[in-house]
Amino acid sequence: MKKRLFNIFMLAGMFAVAFASCGGGDEESVDSGTTNPPTNTDPTPNDTTNTGGNNGGNTGGNNGGNPGNNTDTISFYKGADMSWITEMEDKNYSFYDVDGNKGEAMSILTNMGMQALRLRVWVNPSDNYNNKADVLKKARRAKMLGLKVMIDFHYSDWWADPGKQIIPKQWQAYKTSDEMANAVAEHTTDVLETLKMNGVDVAWVQVGNETPTGMLYDLDYSNTPVNKASAAVSGLVSNSGGAANFAKYVNAGYDAVKSVYPNAKVIVHVDRGDELGRFTWLFDKLKNAGGKWDVIGMSLYPKNDTYSTQIGNMLSNIISLRNKYNCEVVVSEIGMSWNASNAKAALTMLVRGARSINKCIGVFYWEPQCYNMSYTKGAFTKQGRPTEALQAFFAE
Repeated sequence: MKKRLFNIFMLAGMFAVAFASCGGGDEESVDSGTTNPPTNTDPTPNDTTNTGGNNGGNTGGNNGGNPGNNTDTISFYKGADMSWITEMEDKNYSFYDVDGNKGEAMSILTNMGMQALRLRVWVNPSDNYNNKADVLKKARRAKMLGLKVMIDFHYSDWWADPGKQIIPKQWQAYKTSDEMANAVAEHTTDVLETLKMNGVDVAWVQVGNETPTGMLYDLDYSNTPVNKASAAVSGLVSNSGGAANFAKYVNAGYDAVKSVYPNAKVIVHVDRGDELGRFTWLFDKLKNAGGKWDVIGMSLYPKNDTYSTQIGNMLSNIISLRNKYNCEVVVSEIGMSWNASNAKAALTMLVRGARSINKCIGVFYWEPQCYNMSYTKGAFTKQGRPTEALQAFFAE
């Protein structure tokens, strides 16, 4: 696609593309061999004990979770992914605080209580948004505001999500998994070294975005069916050899992160946080293939009428995954329709519940500053002000 992604979102009728591209991957239908999640009878579990790891990873970061070193005094972060902000500013969007004072969106949310910023990275995007230079620009602003930074590598030139994991064009000629792993390592190292040289302290790094079935296995998204990479390089877990390739790519990213930021925590991210089987299917295979991670990342985009059940299931799943894999968990993406009648109650329930769970390290709202776009799960009003739900999210 030659048009810039932001312009796509401004066109009516393209919402499906937009939502599938973000954490809206929750809406994708992906056959990952998952099972239905158990019903949770306590929608806000209060868990403050560390039960340790059962059947999970070890503290060395091999074959599972690694608790890592954390000297922060804050144990739970409320953050946001604001990767669209530079593009919105270039489109002359205006932002206002709750009192109607015009300001810069990142500063507005920081003043409301935002503590961390998540930024996605694309390898070679056609419009240059979310490339290394654009990410650096936003990360330096975060540094000036005193925000912790999470970097989200898609390992694609465009969106990577449950519906597509498109190999970057420059990497599609590789014939072996070693070549692909080297590309992952070099790209990860290059971006992170640039951030470090500019004084940005990265706290968390996602190696892959919403990878319930693996990553780096599609060649395009224009054909039906989508053209797939050869088995030799494909990171599609369900393929023969795919789990081994996926683990190799995750480990390449993991080791690259630690080489630049030894104390940064590495996240492997899966969508539909209310479906436990989706996570155990993927992480069991990743663990068995020798994959390394420190934190399990979740996405959830609950519906207005079922938010209590969905969030309750996710909170229960956070505890289950923490215990099974002996690692921390973070809600990397949350979002609801900006005018959903239950959005305030849902976000309040989520933050209170997540904060009460030991080793749940935070919740990040996905692109809250969005408004007057076809993507409607931002948390600003049509007048460019934070909604009551977003105010409640940061006030909790």
